[in-house]
Amino acid sequence: MNQELLRIVDSIARDKNIEKESVFVDIEASLLSAARKFYGEADDVNCSIDRMTGDISVSKGDTLIDYREFGRIAAQTAKQVLIQKIRENERTSIFDEYAERKGQITTGTVSRFEGGALIINLGRAEGFLPKSEQIPGETHNTGDRIRCLVLDVRDAGSQVKIILSRSHPDFIRRMFELEVPEVQEKVIEIKALAREAGYRTKIAVTSIDTKVDAVGACVGVRGSRIKNIVDELGGEKIDIVRWNDSSQVLIQNALKPAEIVETSLNFELNRATVVVNDDQLSLAIGKRGQNVRLAARLTGWDIDILTPKEYNKGLEDMEKSLKNLDGVNETMLDRMVALGIINLLDIEEIGAEPLIKELEISQELADKIMTTSADEAKRIAAEDAARRAAEEEAKKNQVSPLDAAMAAPIPAENETPTATESLSPLDKAAAAPDPAPLDTPKEDPAPST
Repeated sequence: MNQELLRIVDSIARDKNIEKESVFVDIEASLLSAARKFYGEADDVNCSIDRMTGDISVSKGDTLIDYREFGRIAAQTAKQVLIQKIRENERTSIFDEYAERKGQITTGTVSRFEGGALIINLGRAEGFLPKSEQIPGETHNTGDRIRCLVLDVRDAGSQVKIILSRSHPDFIRRMFELEVPEVQEKVIEIKALAREAGYRTKIAVTSIDTKVDAVGACVGVRGSRIKNIVDELGGEKIDIVRWNDSSQVLIQNALKPAEIVETSLNFELNRATVVVNDDQLSLAIGKRGQNVRLAARLTGWDIDILTPKEYNKGLEDMEKSLKNLDGVNETMLDRMVALGIINLLDIEEIGAEPLIKELEISQELADKIMTTSADEAKRIAAEDAARRAAEEEAKKNQVSPLDAAMAAPIPAENETPTATESLSPLDKAAAAPDPAPLDTPKEDPAPST
């Protein structure tokens, strides 16, 4: 019994995470290569290893051969073949392992830098974290522990290339699964997620158990759970939104903390028009449009933010333009608003077919509505452009008090300004005499008694 061979095979199988049978097959292939190297390209050479005892049997035809007599060159050939076979099996094992872990989080150590990319030591393999998959503004040092999402696994010939990511939206999803047990146990479901890595994330959650508050469970006691995730992301803001099957309610939740006045949905254009007060407009849009942009991606709707003045103007223009057409009445206009058509441009964009189907009108009336809407929209746009140009011109021609003071003539060198002339325009105004009081009729003296 060859106990040493069995022990070596067992050790290689554990260290390289490959099957014992594969190691035995590799050893047999290496011995066969050595025998053919020793005897030449002979087809009648066979080699086998007893899996239970570890005994090696090499034969040429019906004659057993002692493999120890192969010599140094044949032994070197066997060694090279064995190393190559084991490396191939190890590479296949690594590929299969990380292919199964695709979309999951793995932990490693920053090994080195290659340009803007990071090479992460994962233990049995190295991961590649491209610059495009890193969180903007985040810095790492050699030796730092780092969590990443296994984004992709590729067989690159002699090695396995493991692509990692920290900016992918699924990285947030997996972090919630690690930090919030209810998410891992599927009690809380993440319905939608929108992310701008390094800046802000919106995540919509719901609970299948009425006793479990989805938002509260994700936040944790005193924000402990969400804080761990934010710290891992380097301070990235996370908005936890309560999911609702009603698109109107979901859009209102997604745009928080802004207060919504009204929401109009246009299913034909997949567009939601949200009305907010003037003091809530900047809050609803967010910094550089980030809040409304993430809300649109989270809900799947194109979101337009309008003030009540803009919203009402669109409705008034549409009503004035169409109410005089034969066949158009107040009821039809109300139905158009209910369809999410809130201005003339929406009519042109939605087309005639939905009008015929939803409003139950003729093709002729639909075409007339389309033509009138297009003409009126162009006229109103031209008027608005002319008004804005006039306002800009008025602003340019308007002279401020400071500009007027700067433009005042300067006295000549030999000319001595009078006391009044030496005053500033503001002082002149203050020094001007008060206007004479109006003459009031004298009252007759009261008659004596």
